[in-house]
Amino acid sequence: MIRAMIVVDDALVRLGLADLLDSDPEIDLVAQAADGLQAVEQATAHRIDVALVDVRMPRMDGITATTRLRALTHPPKVITLTTFDLDEYVYNALAAGADGFLLKETDPAEILRAVHLVAAGSAMLHPAAARRLIDRYHATNQPQATAAQARLDRLTPRERDVLALLAHGDTNADIATRLAMRESTVKAHVSRILSALDVTNRVQAALLARDAGLAP
Repeated sequence: MIRAMIVVDDALVRLGLADLLDSDPEIDLVAQAADGLQAVEQATAHRIDVALVDVRMPRMDGITATTRLRALTHPPKVITLTTFDLDEYVYNALAAGADGFLLKETDPAEILRAVHLVAAGSAMLHPAAARRLIDRYHATNQPQATAAQARLDRLTPRERDVLALLAHGDTNADIATRLAMRESTVKAHVSRILSALDVTNRVQAALLARDAGLAP
């Protein structure tokens, strides 16, 4: 069972998301918050697996809340929600440690899919946000690419194989099947990759792989 939290200041949007999550028998909505401060309080009181966090909120915005949530002893995975797909929100959310970025207009089925994917250790980006990120990293200049390649040199050949598939968007189960290894082994590799690359989540690792030319 995935323990979820909704962090949105708009009561109607919060109600709609609550109804959506409640419709999934594998998701248990254990907490709701109207701003970032309440989100941190709720996540401290209730162990949360995945938090859907709005960007624009009073008292504490979603980017700051994401940073605070990810710093907890038992940090939840975070999917950032916004009505805007501006670059600054995408980059700031990922830098804060978010594992997903969705527009509120995203199809309900895709929101549920995102919760499941992120809970399983994968990542989820709205197509518009993903396109912006890919375009930006395809345009990366050579010094940045060289720096990224140097960081990837810290990895073993097998870890580079795992990273390439991770950057392609594969889940741990997908990677295990394609590389003929146990899923637990994949998880261990991913943990080692994040540590070696000095990044906090799979999205940041994938972007670094693309920057280095390991993935398209």
